[in-house]
Amino acid sequence: MIDPKLLAILVCPMTRVPLRLDEAAGELVADRAGLAYPIRDGVPILLIEAAREFTPVED
Repeated sequence: MIDPKLLAILVCPMTRVPLRLDEAAGELVADRAGLAYPIRDGVPILLIEAAREFTPVED
């Protein structure tokens, strides 16, 4: 879905932390920020207003 080289350099636009790929949901996830960015037609949509909010998991 996302090229591993691209994934290695993508960060959350709000927090600047690396994103992880959730292939099942088709999203790039910033766990600590509690944001998930959609991937549409293979293109990550890294707009804060397009992100889905969720309750972050504590470490």
